[in-house]
Amino acid sequence: MTAPETSRSSSVSAAVRVPGRLVVVVATVLLALVVNLVVWLVGLAAGGSFEHTDAGTVASAAPGGVVLMTAGPLAVGLALAALLSLWWSGFLRIAQVVGALLPLATIQGTIVADFDTASTVALVTMHVVVAAAAVAGLEVLRHRGDAGHRRTLR
Repeated sequence: MTAPETSRSSSVSAAVRVPGRLVVVVATVLLALVVNLVVWLVGLAAGGSFEHTDAGTVASAAPGGVVLMTAGPLAVGLALAALLSLWWSGFLRIAQVVGALLPLATIQGTIVADFDTASTVALVTMHVVVAAAAVAGLEVLRHRGDAGHRRTLR
């Protein structure tokens, strides 16, 4: 193989992996969103109102809050990790730790808010779903990157 062919195949390989990363990010976000919407429906069926008092007014945390607080942080975090992993693949392990800890750390805010019990349990479960989705999605990205790296080395 000549040098120009090797160079071209490496750039093609990198270009093929990037859309794969996008698919993983989008699929992870959509799966987490669907699971959290199911958890919300179960919480509603259990009698949860998903309402709390905020600055003296009653505010609802669902369903818009479920969509926003699931898709927003997860999409931004996974996309950022996917991009940074192009520079350093080890970043995905760090992102997995951060992706697990941040949603779990924010559970405290849900617990101290004045949600009813069914809403609190459902919302805490949603935080755990986001943490698990972040770790799982980043693990898929990590394995895809390893496979792509092995292909270019052969």
